[in-house]
Amino acid sequence: MGRTRPTKILGWRWRSNPLRRHSDAVEAWILLIAWAVAVIGGAVAGAVSAQGTENALMRGRAERRAVSAVLLETAPADLVDMTTGAICSRVRAQVRWTDGNGLVRTDRATVRAGTKAGTTVPVWTDGHGRLVPEPMGPAEARARAMLTGAAAAVLGALVVLAAGRLVRRRIERRATERWGEEWARVGPRWGRRTG
Repeated sequence: MGRTRPTKILGWRWRSNPLRRHSDAVEAWILLIAWAVAVIGGAVAGAVSAQGTENALMRGRAERRAVSAVLLETAPADLVDMTTGAICSRVRAQVRWTDGNGLVRTDRATVRAGTKAGTTVPVWTDGHGRLVPEPMGPAEARARAMLTGAAAAVLGALVVLAAGRLVRRRIERRATERWGEEWARVGPRWGRRTG
């Protein structure tokens, strides 16, 4: 004989049934609320996170400015990364530039490998005239903001669903305990003969 599969009935917790326990209805409501909060809360968390990230990146871009610097030494060429074996196209070399206050500054900046001394190269400075990394472009910043927002949305939804699952487990455990208590009262009379 073949095995029979139990029939799954959608929405059984919502239907009127003499075997349905109060905890079944509570579980159904918790499941519905958890999914609604996960979807809506995840979307809101993602949007807020994406907007915040994009604003921070754009603010960082606005605070930096490109200045021309003179390369003080010839940048090394054909450097090989010892861990990966890749040839480095960008290396650090000594540069000199004049900041917004007219002060002449020197520091090491990232430049194209093999660039000759005396070449003018673009570098980025902050509001205090210090060298900083080149900011992301608008498209790259938007992409990073979208990835951050998507990650926040997924993480937020997962946290809500996990919390809903924990609450449902507690309700299930309590319902099982009640069932055990009822069975302990009724079970001994079940096998007793009447007559």
